[in-house]
Amino acid sequence: MPKKPSKVKTTDNQTEPLQPLDERDRLLLRLLQENSRISNAELARQLHLTAPGLQKRLKKLEDNGFINRYVTLVNREALGLDLLCFAQVTLAHHQPECVGQFCERVQGLPEVLECHHLTGEFDYLLKVVVPDHQHLERLLSETITQIPGVDTVRTNIVLNEVKASTSLPLNATEE
Repeated sequence: MPKKPSKVKTTDNQTEPLQPLDERDRLLLRLLQENSRISNAELARQLHLTAPGLQKRLKKLEDNGFINRYVTLVNREALGLDLLCFAQVTLAHHQPECVGQFCERVQGLPEVLECHHLTGEFDYLLKVVVPDHQHLERLLSETITQIPGVDTVRTNIVLNEVKASTSLPLNATEE
């Protein structure tokens, strides 16, 4: 039975079905996830496509929301950002203005790499990177806990990154 196409949100908050990916699209995405600096000529060669054919596929993947942006992954430790931690945040209230203010303030914190709204015991999980314990203490006590509505912050310091990846499992979406 064919898999139902995924959906993507449009600018007016509606959802539209996405065209299913074929094997060549999946391979293209895998290659770009491994190395986004791979040349278009090399991509076209590995995919057995012409240059215009490759450009057409890339544009389709970008236009349909499969490719959000192209980035460079920087080694945080080389920059002196040695402390990686996760902060679990509980809000005292869940009124829209309180939640909105929390989300807005977190957006402006460069130390917060990710912020996830959760179900369960905590409301938000923040992935935070800082140079040292003193910076972490200031960030928590002078910034995050001072955001109106924040009730509890529990922080876990990462001892060792066992796995860190930005590549999505493209085979998991196949049937």
